[in-house]
Amino acid sequence: MKTGKNTVVTLTYTLRLDNVEGEIVELVQKENPAVFLLGAGNLLDKFEQNLDGLVVGDAFSFGLTSTEGYGMVEEDAIVEIPLQAFEVDGQLDMEMLELGNMLPMRDSEGNLLHGKVAAVDEEYVTMDFNHPLAGKDLHFSGEILEVRAASEEEMSHRHVHGAGGHHH
Repeated sequence: MKTGKNTVVTLTYTLRLDNVEGEIVELVQKENPAVFLLGAGNLLDKFEQNLDGLVVGDAFSFGLTSTEGYGMVEEDAIVEIPLQAFEVDGQLDMEMLELGNMLPMRDSEGNLLHGKVAAVDEEYVTMDFNHPLAGKDLHFSGEILEVRAASEEEMSHRHVHGAGGHHH
């Protein structure tokens, strides 16, 4: 069976920055493979397009530009938040505010966001809410391990159930 819309694909991959020689960002091996429902809108469009039509045993290797991946760094996603907003019971946990820490936060509408501490001064914490891979070109290489038709339930829930997938 070929990969395509509404197929469940099990695969390994190595994600590198820039090109086939770049720094490894993520390594997914056979012992704990990735399992995806293609066509559900859960993956990068160009990632899915590059996997379309492959069969078990096929190797893949392709690059995505930053705009095909997680987009460019958006300056409006870098914001200064008053230091007092990080106080809990009047206390400030400076370990939490270490540069590079990822913190879960909520926007004014209650949506969960993850931001990286980019700078801290006497009054403000600068948080970067861009995706960690925004502005980066990516390179994926790997192998297709298994392909099967998605169940009706998986298609309606838009994710994989069972081994490697989501359980309710």
